[in-house]
Amino acid sequence: MTTKERIIDEALSLFSVKGYKGTSVKNIADAVGIKDSSLYKHFKSKQQILDTIVETMQKHIEDMSNAFGLPADDNLEAAVAVYARFDEADLVQFSKKIFTFYLKDSIISRFWRMGNIEQYQNPEVYDLFRKLFLEDSITYQTKLFMEMSKANVFIEANPRVMAMYFYTPIYFLLSKYSNDVGHEAEALKILEEQVREFYRIYKC
Repeated sequence: MTTKERIIDEALSLFSVKGYKGTSVKNIADAVGIKDSSLYKHFKSKQQILDTIVETMQKHIEDMSNAFGLPADDNLEAAVAVYARFDEADLVQFSKKIFTFYLKDSIISRFWRMGNIEQYQNPEVYDLFRKLFLEDSITYQTKLFMEMSKANVFIEANPRVMAMYFYTPIYFLLSKYSNDVGHEAEALKILEEQVREFYRIYKC
């Protein structure tokens, strides 16, 4: 791991415990084992470190999507073709796989904890978290479910309501269990019940 990568890693760990506002550049430098002046050779500011963390996380999610065989977000036609082949069991297993990744992945889980801290401390950072994990997710799923209804994979229904019904419980479970992975089995059981009910209601 390069010095720059170590800075990112240690900063994310500190942000997930102390929050962005509660972490100083000196805290990060000390955690890496370098002087403040050395850190500034790699990043101009704490904000630039956060921006790089976001870019790293987004790339990490993209790599995960590719590894799981998911189409790009801008290719709804391909996404519909993939999900149209899912039966109830497939959707349950796929949902569990994605959920487990978000719950246990070291980058995502730390960013998630940071976001939950910042909703009380730093509105600007929380707005970023909310956009990534709430607004963008709901917007994408709304478009996806609209196309899946048009393709007669799901019944005709309000696609935004469908997206909210599908994603809100997942967001809730991630928030509840992000600091309690020891109860992962409990979370997955609840998730399975939710996904099966969603499938029962909306599948053609």
